[in-house]
Amino acid sequence: MAQESSQGWQEAEPHRVVVIVDENSNPFELGCATEVFGLRRPELGRDLYDFRLCSPEPRTLMRDGFFTLTGVAGLEAAEEADTLIVPNRPDTEVPRRPAVLDAVRRAHARGARLVGFCSGAFTLAEAGVLDGRRATAHWQWADDFRARFPSVRLEPDVLFVDDGDILTAAGSAAALDLGLHLVRRDHGAEVANAVSRRLVFAAHREGGQRQFVERPMPDLPDESLAPVLAWAQERLDAPLTVADLAGRAAVSPATLHRRFQGQLGTTPLTWLTRERLALACRLIERGEPRFEVVARRSGIGTAAHLRTLMRRETGITPSAYRSRFGPGVK
Repeated sequence: MAQESSQGWQEAEPHRVVVIVDENSNPFELGCATEVFGLRRPELGRDLYDFRLCSPEPRTLMRDGFFTLTGVAGLEAAEEADTLIVPNRPDTEVPRRPAVLDAVRRAHARGARLVGFCSGAFTLAEAGVLDGRRATAHWQWADDFRARFPSVRLEPDVLFVDDGDILTAAGSAAALDLGLHLVRRDHGAEVANAVSRRLVFAAHREGGQRQFVERPMPDLPDESLAPVLAWAQERLDAPLTVADLAGRAAVSPATLHRRFQGQLGTTPLTWLTRERLALACRLIERGEPRFEVVARRSGIGTAAHLRTLMRRETGITPSAYRSRFGPGVK
């Protein structure tokens, strides 16, 4: 049976992801895309994506001449992409090839999803598809990006921005965050968690989490939230409150709030709500048919509250989520 993604696309075949590689492209982000979208997933029993690389030239010299990429498809492969990942490279001041920009424009015009990792936002902006849209880029280039593309609504302090059919990630490691976000959007939380386990990478960092911008390092005691987050994740079905989290961390609620904002870019209550919703999604994917049970076991409370949260956070109802990501859906 064809699976309908959270964007409403019907897929008789795996979703086609195409990466354009251009001269001086960054190998790390290319590796991230390959790892998330290009590897076979025998543990899942199905292929998630049809993945291809393409380039405007038969031989592409990668960043700083580290190696030369050959044997990939020509730029015409971009015409068949459902998701097109655009080139990113460190020389942001050098104009992109007109052929690459034209391929990006055509993909956007026919409704393909566009993705820019790190400096890939420059490619998207130069193609003109980001005018009036939200995007992010590495904090190091934020001022230059604003000066060159004032019509883009740049959000420089976040890991990634999901603006529907155009998504951008701030830096190298954030490419993995955005990649897993797309897997979650396309295939659900359970599949995204399986991919993240194989990556040995955090399953979910919120896009609104702040970038690790270079700042003077004060001499402070260890204030990591990791212990209290792990403690809370084991007790999501309990009636936890922000005061409970603060008590576990041995700080005041106000201090806890400041730490959440500083380390995660969100509030304790918002984090707790999203963790509970993620657990509810996993329970639905694993086959729990009773939404009252899903709501109770995830700490959300009632089926009515579950419906409200899912509509607000995912745009679909629990029933629609089950039809797209539940057991037996391929």
